[in-house]
Amino acid sequence: MAALPITSVLPSLFTALKSSNQVILQAPPGAGKSTLLPLKLLQEKIFSGRILMLEPRRLAARNIATFMASQLQQKVGEDVGYRMRGDTKVSKSTRLEVVTEGILTRMIQQDPELSDYDLIIFDEFHERSLNADIGLAFALEVQQGLRDDLKLLVMSATLDSEALQKMLPDAKLLTAEGRCFPVSYSYHPMNLQRSTIKQALPGAIVATVKLALQQQGGNILVFLPGVSEIKRCQQQLQELVNTHLQVLPLYGQLTQQQQQAAINPIAKGLRKIVLATNIAETSLTIEGISVVIDSGLERKVSFSPRSGVSRLQTKRISQASATQRAGRAGRLQIGHCYRLWREEDHSRLEPQIEPEILAADLTSTCLELKVWGVNSFAELALLDQPSVANVDYAEGLLTDLGALESGNCSKHGQALAAFGMSPRLAHMLLTAQAWEDELPGISWLACRLIALLEGSERLPLDLDFALQQMASGQFNQAKRQAQQWAQRFSFVKTSSHHRDTNAYTGLLLALAYPDRIAQRRDNTGRGQAGHGQDVLYMLSNGLGVKLMNDASLTSAELLVVADLSLTEQGADAMVYNACALDLVELQIWLPQLFSQQAFVQWDLKAQKLIAQQRQCLGKLVLSRKVLTDITPAQKQTAVLAGIRKAGLSVLPWNEQNKALLTRLRCAHKWLPELGFVDYCDAALIDDLENWLLPYLTGVTGPAQMKKIPLTEALSSRLAWSLQQRLDKELPTHFTVPTGSKIKLRYNDNSAPSLPVRIQEMFGQANKPAVANGRVPIVIELLSPAQRPLQITQDLLGFWNGSYAEVKKEMKGRYPKHYWPDNPLEAMPTRRVKKHM
Repeated sequence: MAALPITSVLPSLFTALKSSNQVILQAPPGAGKSTLLPLKLLQEKIFSGRILMLEPRRLAARNIATFMASQLQQKVGEDVGYRMRGDTKVSKSTRLEVVTEGILTRMIQQDPELSDYDLIIFDEFHERSLNADIGLAFALEVQQGLRDDLKLLVMSATLDSEALQKMLPDAKLLTAEGRCFPVSYSYHPMNLQRSTIKQALPGAIVATVKLALQQQGGNILVFLPGVSEIKRCQQQLQELVNTHLQVLPLYGQLTQQQQQAAINPIAKGLRKIVLATNIAETSLTIEGISVVIDSGLERKVSFSPRSGVSRLQTKRISQASATQRAGRAGRLQIGHCYRLWREEDHSRLEPQIEPEILAADLTSTCLELKVWGVNSFAELALLDQPSVANVDYAEGLLTDLGALESGNCSKHGQALAAFGMSPRLAHMLLTAQAWEDELPGISWLACRLIALLEGSERLPLDLDFALQQMASGQFNQAKRQAQQWAQRFSFVKTSSHHRDTNAYTGLLLALAYPDRIAQRRDNTGRGQAGHGQDVLYMLSNGLGVKLMNDASLTSAELLVVADLSLTEQGADAMVYNACALDLVELQIWLPQLFSQQAFVQWDLKAQKLIAQQRQCLGKLVLSRKVLTDITPAQKQTAVLAGIRKAGLSVLPWNEQNKALLTRLRCAHKWLPELGFVDYCDAALIDDLENWLLPYLTGVTGPAQMKKIPLTEALSSRLAWSLQQRLDKELPTHFTVPTGSKIKLRYNDNSAPSLPVRIQEMFGQANKPAVANGRVPIVIELLSPAQRPLQITQDLLGFWNGSYAEVKKEMKGRYPKHYWPDNPLEAMPTRRVKKHM
């Protein structure tokens, strides 16, 4: 193996590992930390026990193990082996094991002392995978409580070492400087003026590939956010393919043979373009790569605890990821990186990768913690704590599955954890075991169903159809996995005399996904959706979902959804895998999912009381019948709840009770010392039970609603003495000099107004007021035709001022009415001059 930058730090590293139980190693991409370092540890025989190395990705784990074995001129499984879910190659002679996918935490659960191992290496820790974070936390607990001689080595290329050092204050920090070869950069931002990133990306990639082929030698690695973008770009690049150039995809769902085709060296004289997701970002050496084209995008999974569903989002990568990607070009020779963003935008990228623990579904992790005896994430040494909402969701689901009782791990939960698969699917398999005597063959059905769901092969929407395809010779990889589980779990019998019925597929899925039982909710009728129109369902957790109309399931009234995803475009999640569900079978085998609920509610639209007995499954209503045996109190409470939801506007307001409400609000504001309660909308809504509920007796429809004595109800909030004081301090009418009682107009935000004809106010000089004289009344002086002449709170000023101009104009217009020269000394009147 050629000299690599890690070589210079190896002596210091070996010394640190001998003197310290915790070491942090920071080394750039391509330094050799994932391959040369572990090999040197083996060759130097520093440890007598085994070495365990955690890799975050399956492809990297397999390739690293294969490469190191080849350097020793051995096969994988001799001195160097690997463990991953569904694929293990180790032997008694294996001294270095590369593991992934939560294998480390499972090993610790089974052997808390890790008695055969002397060193655990956490490779690519900067990726902040959930398994790495939890694995390190568990390993620290083992080290501190059971094995103080256990060594931990945390390695990364772009690590926030300061935060890690705070968590591991006793750890020694080593840094390997330099990259094998320098990498230059150029920036080629996508034109997004007339298109979205999704639209612009394939064209930008093709243009940059053509530019790179002209400017650079060697092979090209293109980083794209996801499989769909890889396929679109691969299609558009086909015009470049010839006998000297190949275009190869690289992503997790490909077969091992397809992945190796992209990774392995290409024949002499040929060039290749590898289109990859971020699977190629770390720990993989793709032979001959000297050019990287970085889209600057990645597809991230973000879990929503409200819906219990994950959303795939296309996001900008971090600066750390950009550094990692560029480093691929300089592993074997001088390289160049084309970045599809502006150079000035680079500093705006997030510095580090977002930790998976902040955005992941934590159900499996929570179960691991409970089995380990940890009650909360806060008890573990973690760089980041997950959100309370995500933890609450996980614990709620585990409780529903019977894995937790009163927050602690139950025997059922311990059994689920031992399966080493999703708690949902483990619960399905364990329950199928219990049903085997009554439903022969159902355990084997569960094994096949789980193998399909956990496999990498693309499945049809209808899982019943997928099982039929498996029986006819398709999905052989999943079938082999099912057979392995059947052998591992000895309770499963697969002999041919057991019936192979798929009638219980939906029932098994309901065990795993009780929150994803779906009921049809569109208005087109069974199987009648228009061509190309999505068919809509609602899940038992309340989430809306849709599936394509050309699917065979669209005629089903009930489904169980196994796989779905929230999209970036709409509110409804898209269903990818589901199965029809038989309601009768569900009621027989899982009666605990159902509830009978008395539903009494005020229908806001119809303005009437609805009383029903409902059969419910979560938030789904499966059947309704009229409920007659309801008490008056239930009716009143339902009506009150409807009013609270709709707001006070649904009450029978009229001019009289609106005026009272305004006076009450003014009294609260203007006379605070008297104790008038608050009559704002919020206060009234909060206090409905006290002032409105007693007046709702007999209200079942709009006719009774209109008869609610709202004036009486509003007044009931006041003691009798305050009602009297209200009439005194804020009277409904004001007596003017002629003796007329004229209605005052109150307003929440201003002084009350008094509309009165000017002749009735002659001789009035003082300023009338309400609220114990605190709030002057606004006088609206009207013409004989009841039209405004003057608005004032200063009558004396008006008589002595602008009255003369008003008189001059009005006297000619209304000659029959009295327009005295001196209004202060004139007699007020309601009559014309002839009758004075």
